[in-house]
Amino acid sequence: MLIDTHCHLDAAEFDADRDVIIQNAIATGIGGMVVPSVEAANFKTVIDLASAYPPIYYALGIHPMYVDNAIDADLARLRALITEQLDDKLVAVGEIGLDFFVTAHNREKQEFFFIEQLKIAKHFNLPVILHVRKSSDIVLKYLRKLKVVGGIAHAFNGSRQQADEFIKLGFKLGFGGAMTYTRALHIRELAKTLPLEAIVLETDAPDIPPEWLGKSLAKNLLIGEINLAKPRNTPAELKQIAMVLSTLRQENITQITANTRFNACQALPKLSSLCTSVKVNC
Repeated sequence: MLIDTHCHLDAAEFDADRDVIIQNAIATGIGGMVVPSVEAANFKTVIDLASAYPPIYYALGIHPMYVDNAIDADLARLRALITEQLDDKLVAVGEIGLDFFVTAHNREKQEFFFIEQLKIAKHFNLPVILHVRKSSDIVLKYLRKLKVVGGIAHAFNGSRQQADEFIKLGFKLGFGGAMTYTRALHIRELAKTLPLEAIVLETDAPDIPPEWLGKSLAKNLLIGEINLAKPRNTPAELKQIAMVLSTLRQENITQITANTRFNACQALPKLSSLCTSVKVNC
């Protein structure tokens, strides 16, 4: 059984067939899916989604790319909701962090919301799910100041030195679709050489589609079957993503499945019911 530690099943891309997508994921062996919120407007949506589907867990937080529309009252609402919803399905504060690739213009506001949400996570003793794009050193600086219990650095693409620093602070590193591209040499090298106990798997569905979805889209476009701007990623792709990690590390898929599941439960202890067996020694 695999755990998708990061997917946005609440996204509009799934409105037409969400139930089918979730059932397909379960059928491929995905036993747990973590859906983080991105803004106050979808706090209730992810809570309701987790309530409706047993394999779905959720996190509450304000994404750095959404802070332009955020107000201080959203932080109060986040704190109040966590107080109300502090149950076995709320696994973390997230998706929070910093993004200096797309929206560096609002750096001060991003850092304010990140710091305040770290404080909330610390208060409730919850892990955090981090968005870290072109911002690893600054994120690490705040993590050292506001020591939370750990969590996951989602879609990790930093240096090996930065990876080691996150690991020292008790974080796991998320790998998904980007790792499947043969030209993604840096990410593939990290996935290959980092300690397996530091790695969790994710899809970020509907985003970061694996390489084969892009190839499938190109083929279908050539024969006129579909007309989409980009392929849609889904949690069902996680099984094949795990196979890529297995190939890169030259470790069998049983080890990869068991260990990444165990790692997810370490990073997000509320998932512990999904980890009835211990990790497999490599």
